[in-house]
Amino acid sequence: MIVEHPTQLDKAIWVDRQCPICATQTESSLFAESNILAAQLDQFAFASRKMPEYMHARLMTCSGCDMIYASPILDQKILADFYKDADFDSGLESSYAANTYVGLLRPLLGRLPRPLSGLDIGCGDGTFLEQLLNDGFEDLIGIEPSILPIESSKPAIRNKIRCGLFAAADYAPSSFSLITCFQVMEHVPDPLDLCRGVLKLLKPGGTFAMIVHDRRSLSARILGKKSPIFDIEHLQLFSKQSGTRLLESVGFTQVSATPIWNRYPIHYWLKLFPFPRASKRPIIAISRALQIGNIPVSIPAGNLLLTGVRPEPE
Repeated sequence: MIVEHPTQLDKAIWVDRQCPICATQTESSLFAESNILAAQLDQFAFASRKMPEYMHARLMTCSGCDMIYASPILDQKILADFYKDADFDSGLESSYAANTYVGLLRPLLGRLPRPLSGLDIGCGDGTFLEQLLNDGFEDLIGIEPSILPIESSKPAIRNKIRCGLFAAADYAPSSFSLITCFQVMEHVPDPLDLCRGVLKLLKPGGTFAMIVHDRRSLSARILGKKSPIFDIEHLQLFSKQSGTRLLESVGFTQVSATPIWNRYPIHYWLKLFPFPRASKRPIIAISRALQIGNIPVSIPAGNLLLTGVRPEPE
């Protein structure tokens, strides 16, 4: 069954699942019941850096790895259809994010195996790929499930982006120095399978870097379920414990988890803050008209950089 619009969620196929890391090895408890109102969703419901609806599926907490995960979730084919047709209006924010991410990873570049080759899973409009080109990467591929971000990419980058979902079988083993996955792992039905695939595709000594929301962060604790991390798109939410366990369980070494500071214009931070919808848009518009909203500000917004290295053969 193909769902053509988010308002058809009430007719969609939902699939039960267990913790995507621990499966049946540990017990889970209810964190929150679903609060999805399908009629209130629009074409941005499955878009990146959207206006939050503060809706989520039924959420469970795993006692073994500390992950919050959704169950049931939408059938994977239906999810793919939603992402393919999602709208896109976040080119400016994409540029700010790319600058942040490349700054975080630049200290790692010197230890990557040569020649430098990279794969970015969920690359959006390819702004981060452009940054890697400037840093000496000779071979780059981006994967993006949505059509509009690709159409918004620069011509020099567009031919490096493939439209679709990540599948490790599409690439040669041991072929990438760096694989990245920024703000994507929350959207993946099977993060364990994705990480196994990534490990195979990395050259020995290559690095996998992902950025995820930290459900244990100060901002998440203060805002509670009004935090934008609780979203219909998010199938799981990580912490240092669960993110580290995910990478180590598939064989990554030198695993680290580091809180990061994100830098965006004030109008974007206002977009995320849980003001009432009726007042949020006017507040954002006024802030931009007065130029205050265009000022970039760095804050610890509750994200984690998780990295792991494919071990060298013994």
